[in-house]
Formats: sequence, structure tokens, C-alpha cells
Amino acid sequence: MLTLEEALRRLLARAQVTGDEEVPLAAASGRVLAEPRVIAPVDVPPFANSAMDGFALRATDTPGTLRIVGEVAAGSAGLIEVSGGTAVRIMTGAPLPPGADTVVPLEEAGESEAKVTVPLTAPETYVRAAGSDTPAGTEVCLPGVLGPAAVAVLASLGCDPVRVRRRPRVALLSTGDELVDPGLSLRRGQIYDSNTAALTAAITEAGGEPQRMGRVPDTREAVENALRAGAGSHLIVTSGGVSVGQHDHVRGVLEGSGSLDFWRIAVQPGKPLAVGEIAGVTVIGLPGNPVSALVTFELFVRPMIRAMLGLSGDGRLHLQARPQELIRKDRERRAFLRVYVWREAAETLARSTGGQGSAQLRPLAEANALLVVPEGEEAADPARTYEAIILGELS
Repeated sequence: MLTLEEALRRLLARAQVTGDEEVPLAAASGRVLAEPRVIAPVDVPPFANSAMDGFALRATDTPGTLRIVGEVAAGSAGLIEVSGGTAVRIMTGAPLPPGADTVVPLEEAGESEAKVTVPLTAPETYVRAAGSDTPAGTEVCLPGVLGPAAVAVLASLGCDPVRVRRRPRVALLSTGDELVDPGLSLRRGQIYDSNTAALTAAITEAGGEPQRMGRVPDTREAVENALRAGAGSHLIVTSGGVSVGQHDHVRGVLEGSGSLDFWRIAVQPGKPLAVGEIAGVTVIGLPGNPVSALVTFELFVRPMIRAMLGLSGDGRLHLQARPQELIRKDRERRAFLRVYVWREAAETLARSTGGQGSAQLRPLAEANALLVVPEGEEAADPARTYEAIILGELS
């Protein structure tokens, strides 16, 4: 069995960064810029403006009582000049009138009969200078997945549309004659297909574009035809059919009609994972057990999709956490235990969310982290801390 590090190294060596496309800024959230460095074409803000509702005036006229000669609102184009002994009522975001160099907030001013009494005020108080956020010509770097703040920066620079990495198209197929679509009636020996729904969601969350190829009967011909049909995508992900059973054909097809790079890794859950190629497209064959499929997706497919977007790592927060109980594992393999972690008294603690079997989905759904316990240990020890891969919200 390969170690996780060696298997991941060999898999990521296959990653090819996708091309780029132009999308409206409104559709850029969750995408990755094709070029993370943007040169600011304008000052942000483009003009000096007020940070408060109040009065624009000259600092040299304070303290004192000044004559109010006008008003300027956000978006105003024509501006009244401020001269000695005068003030202009101003709204937040409105351009600073010529002659003014400071703003006194309404709360600090006393207005009466078209005059305003103001305290001593320093120049540039409550004034946002032109370019104070981003001067024109500045190199702005926005790496990683675009969130609301990064989209706001692009909008402030006037960038629309934007060029982003194409989402990797991931062909997804499930094998298993026992699988039935949710919503249909089950016959004896059948189970609902949870892997297709789960992996579709996981691909989307990782930044890929899932392309469901449907379920494949447990025959070698059907599996080979399905894999070849998926070769028009950037990546093929399968679930099931990678172990040693008589009806497991994914590995055999890769060995006979494509190429098999490696099979079996020293992780728990998810030992029977196959990576190879067919028709020039990388295939990642995940185990059929639903927890194994999702955990190995997290460990292998998610980093692969991110690598194809030009990103590194898994994009997850990694913390040190101490388990509150002994959690058993396979001594020979690195375990990824389903746990709930939380902060308490300046320490991150973890508890098992239930059974650790590879077919027990509920404990995985109730977990917000995977606790990583190394090879050579028989259990997570409450006296030690371990790496925790954070999958959900922390409390």
C-alpha cells in the first residue's frame, strides 16, 4: 500500500491547469481568477469624500461659528466652494467641496439659523482621501477562490467582466447493480444511491463542474464504455468497483484498456482507491462505501480539482485538537476519524460523532472535522493532540 503522501504526489503530478473564460462579475463568486494580479485602473475612492454626515469646512476656521452656504450629497457633481467662515452640509460618501479640508460630524456640531458652531478640528478629519484604499497603478493580488470581499474589490476597480479559470469538468459515474435512485421504491437487495448525490455536491463545492454519467451495470463492457464516454471531461471519478470482488471492474478496465498508476493506499477508511488513465484522461476510482468515497474524495479528488484551478492544497483549515475519548482505529493505516471539534478554555477538543464504519453516513454528516491519527497507533489518545481537518463550522 502507498502512503497518502506518495499517492497524492503521483496523482497531483497528473494535474493540468484548465483554460480560462470570461464571466460577468455577478457570476464570479466562487471562481478563481485566471491571473490573480490586477493593476488598479483608477483610484479607489476616485475622489476625496466624507466619512460622515456632517459639515465640510476649513480646519483653520475651527473652533467657531460658520455660515452654512449649501449642501452636497453623495453623487453630486456641482460643488460649492468653501471659503473662510463658511461650511457646507455634507453626506457620507459625498465629494469634499473645493476649499474644504476637514469634516465635523453632525453629532459634534450645533446648527441654528443657517449657522453651525464647530469645535477645534484637525485637517483631514473624517476625510477619505482619493486613492486611500487603492491608488491607481497598484498591483492588487486576489489569489484563491473569490469571496464577497474579493468580488467587491473587483467591482470597486470597475472590473466587469473578469477572466477566470474554467471549472474542471468531472465525469461522475457510480457502479453497482444494487443501487436505486432516491425517491423510487426499493426491492429486496437494493439500496439508495447516496454516492452520486454526495459526490456531485462535493465536486461542486471543490470548484468543479460535475457531469453525471449515470450508474453503470457491474459488467466489464459497461464499465469500459462508461469510462470511455467520460473521457471528454477533464477528470473521471468513479465510486465502487475498485476492490477485488468478481463484480469489481474499474481497476481491471484501467489495467487492460488504459493504464493503472496505483491501487490501494494506507488510509482508513478508503484503502481500495485506484488511479490511472483512459483515453488520456485521469481516472480516480473511489471506494463504493459512502463514507470511504467521501473521505477519499476529500483527500485526493478535492486537491486534484484545486490543482486544475491553479490552487494548492485542500483549501481547508487544519488545527490541532485533543480527543475526549479513546477512538479505536486500524494500527496499520492512517485514520481519518469523524469527529466534532470545538473550542473550550483556549483548547480545541474533539469527540467522536458515532460509529467509524465506512458505511455509517450519519456520523460523517454530524462531524465538522476529520481527526488524523497516524499509522502505528491503535487509537486516538485523549492525552495527545492530533491534526484535525475542518470540514464545517466551529463552535
